[in-house]
Amino acid sequence: MLRHVPRRYIQYFSHYILKVVALFYYGNKVQCPIDGRTYRTFLPYGRLNPRPNALCPSSLSLERHRLMWLFLRRKTNFFNEHLKLLHIAPELCFIKIFKKMENIDYTTGDIESPLADVKMDVHNIPFDDDTFDVVFCNHVMEHVENDIKAMSEIYRVLKSGGWAIIQSPVYPEIEKTIEDPAVTDPKERERLFGQDDHLRKYGRDYGDRLRKAGFKVTEDHFLDEINEKERIRYALPGEEIIYFCEKI
Repeated sequence: MLRHVPRRYIQYFSHYILKVVALFYYGNKVQCPIDGRTYRTFLPYGRLNPRPNALCPSSLSLERHRLMWLFLRRKTNFFNEHLKLLHIAPELCFIKIFKKMENIDYTTGDIESPLADVKMDVHNIPFDDDTFDVVFCNHVMEHVENDIKAMSEIYRVLKSGGWAIIQSPVYPEIEKTIEDPAVTDPKERERLFGQDDHLRKYGRDYGDRLRKAGFKVTEDHFLDEINEKERIRYALPGEEIIYFCEKI
């Protein structure tokens, strides 16, 4: 289903199916920090080689979402200051919670998602300069035609002093990002970039690409601050850098 059904359709019905599936995963070995629910294990997830213990059936969080939630809780002002937030390609695990938060003025945007408030292309964000205090844009840049342009648009709509989290799959064994706009065959894209809808495969220079857009980038190894017990309990990723991007 993940390989062949368009994302916009999966978003319509997946959460209903997984509510039923959750009944068969009753237990207390793992816990989602976003909704607090516990299970004997999380579901496998992945388009090519499904990762075990990855998808929470109630919140629909993946490893990276649970890590980001802990980061927001422990290292940002997200839960205790009044903030205007733009959430690009909004994840289901966050939408309802963010909408209910009284301190957040919340707007979602996406080019195709039926869940988004605003239909928008990240290359041309339809908001004025200096509009938002915070922007979230995760696992989008590997899909877009011009990632530096898209990053620059996020920088433009952020207020001075604002911050963004812009995550993408990064392969630490690769020094420089691999991309070739001449590659259009889906199978070849999958071979080179990891998925047939990816246009590049980011290497260790991902932070530098964000800096080209104007950001001050902190490559935060937050995962190293979390003890092993919590890593297992929350089923966090084996490795992931948080790219904390500020408009100074």
